[in-house]
Amino acid sequence: MADEPTRERTLMIHQAGSATEAMIIRGLLESAGIQSPAPTTTDPFPLNEPQEGTHGVEIIVLESQADEARRIIQDYLDDSEIASAEGAAEEPDQ
Repeated sequence: MADEPTRERTLMIHQAGSATEAMIIRGLLESAGIQSPAPTTTDPFPLNEPQEGTHGVEIIVLESQADEARRIIQDYLDDSEIASAEGAAEEPDQ
């Protein structure tokens, strides 16, 4: 019965820089048992909206899971920064 709708409040806990980053973060959250649905629109003719990939993508979770989700996201971001720094340090000087 875990798929039943809940009346629990949802929170926007992170704004990913791209749709790709949002998919990665949602996958990490899902692997930890935290649901974060992709945003959907019911407007069949969305006008004056930026194209996908040109703006941040909101990550939304249930309020009761927000703290754990923030920790998972922060760990991911910290790991990404370390990997970027290590990659930059390994590039040869030109």
